[in-house]
Amino acid sequence: MAPTAPAPSTAERVRSACAHAEQAVLALPGADPTPVPVHYLRQCGDVVIAVPNESAAVYAAREQVAGAPAVLELTDHAPLPLREPVRALVWLRGWIRAVPARAQRTLVTAVAEEYPHPGLLDIGHTTTLLRLVLNSAVVADSAGAESVCVDDLRLATPDPFCGMESAWLQHLDADHGDVVAQLARHLPARLRHGRIHPLAIDRYGLTLRIEGIEGDHDFRLPFATPADDVEALSRAVRTLAGCPFLNGLRSI
Repeated sequence: MAPTAPAPSTAERVRSACAHAEQAVLALPGADPTPVPVHYLRQCGDVVIAVPNESAAVYAAREQVAGAPAVLELTDHAPLPLREPVRALVWLRGWIRAVPARAQRTLVTAVAEEYPHPGLLDIGHTTTLLRLVLNSAVVADSAGAESVCVDDLRLATPDPFCGMESAWLQHLDADHGDVVAQLARHLPARLRHGRIHPLAIDRYGLTLRIEGIEGDHDFRLPFATPADDVEALSRAVRTLAGCPFLNGLRSI
């Protein structure tokens, strides 16, 4: 049996998807879903969120000292205009708790240092700061759904290239169709017909999305060795593409 190619752990996939996700909703029993304009999964394993002041989540957190059960659903969209743009869904289940007034400024400042989201400026005006204390996490994508324990989530970090992934994929798709075509040579013959786009990239490999007549398919191309810096990542992509000028094409 061939060895399994290295890939991000489930916990790392959750971390990366949460970092990419711009859309999130909070669900509480008996209440309509609440939009969550700001969400940040901290290293300690809880999620700092901002929700509209009038939402059921604010009332539940204030009324239930031990917290209210809730699920935060986050959607990771591809940075390209694909037919099916959703790359992954993450469900974070736990307990919603209020943040004491005396601690809110300190917590907002701490979050802003790592996640300077403009929505943080609305906290205390149109939105309220809450914490979701996690007890489980699930990520789902085209490969299926997997759960991860909170202890593993605390130890994990997003992929090191998470912050630059969107720009890389957009550049590769828009300006290097020749490279994408070379990468497509690794696809099974049955998947080589259709529109092919780069869907995701991390330190372990690159995933292609194939939009075919019979539906969409995702296919992962692992690197020979994990990339530990930007130069290594660029070299790994060019090697997969069979580029004869491994020291050229610096913009890929």
